Amino acid sequence: MSEGNKGISLHNKIFIGMLAGLLFGILLNRSAPIEGEMPSAFYDYSIFWTTLLGKDIFINGLKMLIAPLIFAAIVAGITSLPGMKELRTIGVKTLLYYALTTTVAVGIGLAVVLLIAPGEKQASQEVKKQTETRYAGYFKELEKKFTGTETKEQKKLAFIAYIAKKEGTVQSEGKFKSKWGTATTAKDRSAGEIMRDIVNNQIFAKPFDALAKNTTLGLIFFAMLIGLACLSLGEVAKPVFTFFIAFNEVMVKITMWFMKISPVAIACLIAEMVGTTGLSSIKAVLWYSVTVIVGIVCHVIFLNVLAMFKGKMHPKEFLTGIRSAWMVAFSTTSSSATLPVTMACVKENLKVKDKVANFTLPLGATVNMDGTALYEGVAIIFLLQMYKGLPDVPEITGASVVLIFLTAVIASIGAAAVPSAGLITMALVATAVGLPLHYIFIVFSIDRVLDMFRTSTNVMGDSAVAVIINRGVSEEAG
Repeated sequence: MSEGNKGISLHNKIFIGMLAGLLFGILLNRSAPIEGEMPSAFYDYSIFWTTLLGKDIFINGLKMLIAPLIFAAIVAGITSLPGMKELRTIGVKTLLYYALTTTVAVGIGLAVVLLIAPGEKQASQEVKKQTETRYAGYFKELEKKFTGTETKEQKKLAFIAYIAKKEGTVQSEGKFKSKWGTATTAKDRSAGEIMRDIVNNQIFAKPFDALAKNTTLGLIFFAMLIGLACLSLGEVAKPVFTFFIAFNEVMVKITMWFMKISPVAIACLIAEMVGTTGLSSIKAVLWYSVTVIVGIVCHVIFLNVLAMFKGKMHPKEFLTGIRSAWMVAFSTTSSSATLPVTMACVKENLKVKDKVANFTLPLGATVNMDGTALYEGVAIIFLLQMYKGLPDVPEITGASVVLIFLTAVIASIGAAAVPSAGLITMALVATAVGLPLHYIFIVFSIDRVLDMFRTSTNVMGDSAVAVIINRGVSEEAG
């Protein structure tokens, strides 16, 4: 994304917007109503306008561009290749590098959480003590129903079932009730069922339904079919790929228009987030938050090293080139919504060829979730550490760590194309090691803040792979 215009550069404007949004959000949070009170007119109007400008106009505007941009970009990218051989090379290498970065991300997350052990810190153990007190009350309620003929094991199983029932009721009626419904639905589905759903309802979606519903995998698959057909037909299909190349440029131009309002929109997004959730929620899970961020920093270093050695790009050049996309991802917490900006940054600043960026980045925004995969592993180990010793919480063993590693890698790729992907993958990983779902909701008190870090990492991972693939293509052509 060109930033050579006179005056303040775009990324500096975005940074100023983020800072202004943070300060206004803190002020707004101080005027937030306590439970049972009516909100002030200032608070109501401020939340309305920040939500309207940030989420409703800016994020939804970027999301509006996703379907046509992906469609045009992939067709234009494939048709610009000299033949099927180069397409196979780019496709295979892209998928291999995405698998590598996701695997490394999960490995880093598990190593960091086992080393720091945030679930064993005092603040976490205070939460555990509160839970034990609540469970003691449950047991007294259940004890009245025992006949005296039950064995110790039967009582334990009955107690575990009673805990699940009581805690499930709390979650289904609380502020996370919609998330609870999504998580319990995911728990009852096997990986095979999720895969069949992706194949039937995502990949083989009706083309115009995919466009209307932003069904990303369906768009990618259909666009690839059109691109391959054009490549096979050659000169006969020239009018088609000429149209898509021009259409792709049109979509990039519209993206640039949206980026002109990004500093104000991002200020509104940050203000609304801080104003409604505040920063106090970090205290209860402070060490968990620190662990996630440390893991992400380590993975960011890995991505920069990978881009430097395999993509021959210095970290300063790489980070400078994608900073606008990184800031938008950090503020919007949506890899898909950031895709138009990421593509513009990678093409213009990092000089990645259109044919590479148009293929790797839309695919990466769908299946390459480095930050999310890292986060899932850290979250589950943290919860196992914090609630260790409770009757329905399994022990952390070498086998369970390996199982979390494998499930987090596979689930982050397989569930990335469905709504609420982060919640679904966490539910799948928790279920795999036998952790009841009612324990995962404590991490959602800070989820929105940490989502900013993991989304920006997702975008950085996509960009690093694009740089690496572009280097390989350039060397083969040279």
